[in-house]
Amino acid sequence: MKVILLQDVKKQGKKDEIIEVSEGYANNFLIKNGLALPANEGNKKQLNKQLEQRKQDEDALIKSCEELKGKLEHVNLEFFVKTGNDGRIFGNVSSKQIVDELKNNGYNVDKKKIMLDLPIDSLGVHNVKIELHKKVIAEIKVSVKAR
Repeated sequence: MKVILLQDVKKQGKKDEIIEVSEGYANNFLIKNGLALPANEGNKKQLNKQLEQRKQDEDALIKSCEELKGKLEHVNLEFFVKTGNDGRIFGNVSSKQIVDELKNNGYNVDKKKIMLDLPIDSLGVHNVKIELHKKVIAEIKVSVKAR
């Protein structure tokens, strides 16, 4: 019997897949527990509509992230920090500080999206990547200056 999975099922398949299972397993476990639907024509059409809607939503999200990326590419953030006698700074510039400064400029970005390979702990201009989406990564310039 062919069924459409509504959730991931261990050792059977992922959500939205159409798989072949025994009739007893399908009726007594998968369908009864709400893990699958019979793969008839109506359910297949419904699945195709849902997949198409998800694709459109994903495309719209990627488009909005691309627009935000275009705006963020022109942003230059400046941080003024205390320095010692030899020009080294005390502490570092954190992703939270970068997010706060972006909010002050009108951009709402999640702290977890900021990708810092190394902490910003020196004076100068640093490139910081922001992962807006898996397929969209923006890069902003962060300049650290002495007070």
